[in-house]
Amino acid sequence: MEGPSVRDVVLSAGYARPRSPRSGMRCPQTEESMLSMAGKVAIVTGAGSVGPGWGNGKAAATLLARQGASLFLNDIDEAAVNETRGIITGEGGTCAIHCCDMMRSTDVAEMVQACLTRFRHIDVLVNNVGGSAPGDPASMPEEVWDRQIDFNLKTAFLGCKYVLPVMVEQGKGAIVNVSSVAGMRNDFGSGRVHVGYSASKAGVIQLSRSTAGAYAKRGIRVNTVVPGLMHTPLVETRLAKTVGNNDLSALIEARNKAVPIGHMGDAWDVAHAVLFLASDEARYITGTEIIVDGGLTAAMP
Repeated sequence: MEGPSVRDVVLSAGYARPRSPRSGMRCPQTEESMLSMAGKVAIVTGAGSVGPGWGNGKAAATLLARQGASLFLNDIDEAAVNETRGIITGEGGTCAIHCCDMMRSTDVAEMVQACLTRFRHIDVLVNNVGGSAPGDPASMPEEVWDRQIDFNLKTAFLGCKYVLPVMVEQGKGAIVNVSSVAGMRNDFGSGRVHVGYSASKAGVIQLSRSTAGAYAKRGIRVNTVVPGLMHTPLVETRLAKTVGNNDLSALIEARNKAVPIGHMGDAWDVAHAVLFLASDEARYITGTEIIVDGGLTAAMP
């Protein structure tokens, strides 16, 4: 007869039991429950991809759904967000979509209310809208600067603005904002300047930190995922043209060489960082960043 399994021994020892009301000590969770999002409702903005494959929002939404969350997907592109919904529902997950412009206050307020109408509560907000435009202060048109600030920073601000009151009422919640290493370091060697993107993504980090401090005592955590060079559909659909001189293979090779780990990451690397920060395992983490860049920023001056 077989002896007890390791899991049986662990359970019999009481390690998977809930918190003791007398000691106040927490016991480790069972493996099955780690990073579970069961019972949680998550809004993911920018949940579609700009082309075939996995963008950060699409991967994050799918991973959260696989871990049991009900997803409320937002994107300005209905076809793109419908593709994400199809993946989630095809895997047996629960989700709804809402198309709106995250740069418009009234649209965001309506989106949050639509989520509440559908799911009754909001546990997680992932602010993932953004994109870059090239230019330095002298060459960048003022209207491009304004749009960069709105597209990358205002969208995160408005998401927080309308979700935070809901989370305050609930007494809990987790917000994960997606920034970029461009908001932390300057890569002068590449010759690429995108001052509006860099400034707005730096703003996202400080938005997270400041908001985290303001709401820490209300049970709400706010953190940032900071991706580096990622191989997402954006590389093929935009960067190959704007910075790669239409030579995709050369662009990919150069980006891979720039990363100390030897290659770019992908959307799933970002998604796993989002999942962790959104999960109860990150219950004691707020006002900080997870840098997902293969060592890129550590190697910069």
